Amino acid sequence: MRANEPTWTDERIALLRSHFEAGLSCRQIAADIGVSRNAVIGKLSRLNLTRGRMIGERQASAKGAAKARRQKASPRLQYQILKAVFAGQQPAVEEAPINAEHHCSLFELSKHRCRWPINTPGHEDFCFCGNQPIDGMPYCAGHTRLAYQRVARR
Repeated sequence: MRANEPTWTDERIALLRSHFEAGLSCRQIAADIGVSRNAVIGKLSRLNLTRGRMIGERQASAKGAAKARRQKASPRLQYQILKAVFAGQQPAVEEAPINAEHHCSLFELSKHRCRWPINTPGHEDFCFCGNQPIDGMPYCAGHTRLAYQRVARR
């Protein structure tokens, strides 16, 4: 092809239309016509040629890809926390009082103590709640209620 010749001749546009109607992918059309995939996508857009969304196929492939990603990587801690909070929230968490009985320092903090900070870090009286946390959560029932609040949708 010469530099002065247009990329989209009438023959190429006819070929583009026929390949598009035949259901070929943009990559396949580009390889056959001899242009880039992006050129094919741009020309299809300018010609207002669109395919109806193949929702079932796209969702199935997206779900398969997401499942493969989930199997490769372990869930993030935040996801686990939110899942635990919103999956089956018990009314006990909603009504649980916050008891200030077991305060602890950073050195005493463990998985078996509530990690809710009390006061401002750096101050002399700074500590952590220290109460028994809910299983799989970093906070006790009362602080979980404060930390993870459902947002009302309008």
